[in-house]
Amino acid sequence: MDHIDTKISKFLSYVLRHQPESIGLTLDSEGWADISTLIKCAVKQGKRLNYPMIEKIVATNDKKRFAISEDRKRIRAVQGHSAKRVNICYQEKIPPAVLYHGTATRFLDSIFKQGLVAGNRHYVHLSADEMTAIKVGQRHGKVAILKIDVQLMYEQGIKFHQAENGVWLTKAVPVEYISMK
Repeated sequence: MDHIDTKISKFLSYVLRHQPESIGLTLDSEGWADISTLIKCAVKQGKRLNYPMIEKIVATNDKKRFAISEDRKRIRAVQGHSAKRVNICYQEKIPPAVLYHGTATRFLDSIFKQGLVAGNRHYVHLSADEMTAIKVGQRHGKVAILKIDVQLMYEQGIKFHQAENGVWLTKAVPVEYISMK
């Protein structure tokens, strides 16, 4: 992804996950926004954006952060929302026995006191493989990989969902299910 694509991807993440109102955009409860409205709102804010650019970002984003509707008229971020209006109804799924969470070492004390919490997002994000967790953790500083005993959590009634891009989601991960990798 080149510099311009990265800027567009970050802009889309910001407005489709966190602050749609910052450009006058409205998302529905499933996180969908009308693409033509998104483009108009972005242009009013001085952002250069068009349909081919959006299609390219959706198709080439390495984390598959975005989805375009079947009718090709709407777009959404597939997970990671903090926007209060958005409450995507993910289908509950049976998770693998172990998942991973990448974080920065500076957060470990807090995590081992209170567990993993969603914070201002709707869900805690977990990865099926260590490499993805490492990439996520590196964004926040010196990386630490946490191993999550998902099988035990699931057996004790904790629900899991999987976003369209493969990210596993749960409301929280209590400390007793977390260990260092």
